[in-house]
Parts: sequence; C-alpha cells; structure tokens
Amino acid sequence: MTETIVIAELSKGEISITTNELVSAANLLGTNCTIVVPCADSTIADKAGKISGVSKVIAAKSTVFSNYDAAAWAEAIDSVAPAGIVVTAASAQSKDLAARLAARRSISVIQDVIAIEGGNLSTPIYSGKAIQNVSVSGNSVISVRANVFAPAEDSGNCEVQVIDTTGNVTTALKEMVQRASERLDVSEANIIISGGRGMGTPANFTHLEEIADKLGAAVGASRAAVDTWDEIPHSMQVGQTGKTVNPNLYIAVGISGAIQHLAGMRSSKYIVAINKDADAPIFQHADYGIVATWEDALPVLSSSLANLMA
Repeated sequence: MTETIVIAELSKGEISITTNELVSAANLLGTNCTIVVPCADSTIADKAGKISGVSKVIAAKSTVFSNYDAAAWAEAIDSVAPAGIVVTAASAQSKDLAARLAARRSISVIQDVIAIEGGNLSTPIYSGKAIQNVSVSGNSVISVRANVFAPAEDSGNCEVQVIDTTGNVTTALKEMVQRASERLDVSEANIIISGGRGMGTPANFTHLEEIADKLGAAVGASRAAVDTWDEIPHSMQVGQTGKTVNPNLYIAVGISGAIQHLAGMRSSKYIVAINKDADAPIFQHADYGIVATWEDALPVLSSSLANLMA
C-alpha cells in the first residue's frame, strides 16, 4: 500500500487533537504513516511521537513556520516530506497548503473529505446538497474535515527526526548536541564522524578529526570520498563494501546518503546529518538533520562541544 504523510495541525503553537484524527484517516488510505510537524521549535513535535499508528515523525524546523506564508510553507514541507498520500486538515490555511503542495508535486488534490472506504473518498459539493465520490489510486493530497474520524490514541512511542532548515547553524547545532547528550553515554566512546565528497578536499578531513578528538570518536568516510581521494584510505570507508558500524552516535558530514553507505550505518542508534542539499537522501534516515555547509557547521559544532565538556 501507499505510504501516508500527515501534516500536523497546530493550535496555539501546540499539536491539536485534529492531528490524531488525521492519523486515523491516513491509516485508512495506506501504511507507514509519517507525521510532518512544521515548527520553529522542534520540541512541540515530541507530542506527535506519542500518537498510535505512526511509524515516523519529522519535525520540519524553520523560521518560516513562525508565521504562515503559503509559498514558503509549501516549499519547506515539500523538501522534507516523503512521497505518498499527503493528508492535511480541512481548515482554511491547511486547504490552501494542500493545494500548493499538490501543485508542487504535480499530483491531484481532494478537499473536504468526510468519508473513506478503501480507495473511495466522499466530499460534499454544492454547499453540502450533494456528496461526490472520488476514487484515488497513487499519490495525492487530501484535506480531511475535523470531527469526522475518531482520533487515534496517544499510546504510541515513535522517535522524532528533526530536519533543521533555519540557516541558524549555531542554534541548530546546540540543539543537536543537547538532544544527543540526553540520549547517549559519551563515556562509551562509541561515536563516529564521517565525511563524504562534500568535504571538498581530503585536507578538510582535519576538521572532522578535530571534532573526533573532542568526542573520543573515530573518523570514517563514504565510498565516494575513498574513491575520489587517494589520501583517504579504504580502512576508513563505512558502507556495504567497507565497514558496517553500529555506534551510539553517527555524524554524517557532506554525505548524500547513497544506499551503499546507508547499508553500513543505518542501524546506528542516533544519526545526525549535515549537508547543504536539503534534498539529500541522508535526511530521510537521520534523527537530526542540519541543512548547512560543513564550513558553517563544523566550527560551531566544535565550539558547542568545547562548552558542553568544559
């Protein structure tokens, strides 16, 4: 079945009960329900992780979500939401967002859904004087009226993935360090920081080594980096044809996230991705993603670690 993506409905800066209703509707349409939470503060997404029937939560963190701007919201959400059937609330704002997302993805939009039976959706037309039945196959964007579907319970326990596109590298990295330190036992020294071809030159791996020295970590590399530069030995390669690792913390810098590399590190307990390309596949697997160049991110990370360990 098709994957479903719920765009969380917010009220007064919190996830509203309508989001639970959207999850119930989404699970009638497909499987592997993902909630995308548009937010300026990623902590509000933690509540979404407790909703039953959800397999993944993405906190799409950006300053654009402080106030509603249709074009900016659609662009930011489109960059982090996976492909599938997108489900939103049928509020005025969310219906506008639904239409824009559908236009960006060149897929159909069905507004004001009040019933779902298999692949058939019911929507009122002519001011509610008639009901239109629509058959859906494939990806689409659907807005669902509130108080129609029973809300999913809050008995789940799903991890929250944060993808930060704010451009404020200092704030993003401080939050990442805080989240990692809450979940990890650094004394185990079970940490790897890896670089990819996005590092630019092999000489720039010295910046990774600086971070590794502060964390007590090992330095790894992607196959692309190993194949490109003779200075990066095969012994550093993480991936299907390199080493398979399972650390507590894996930091991927300038690595796109090819399947071959993911095969060697996707079982890591906590994955952080730093990449200037918001569409890099690595973000779909990271617990925390930061859209930035390594030149902007690593100095701030180094400084944050120094303060944390002082």
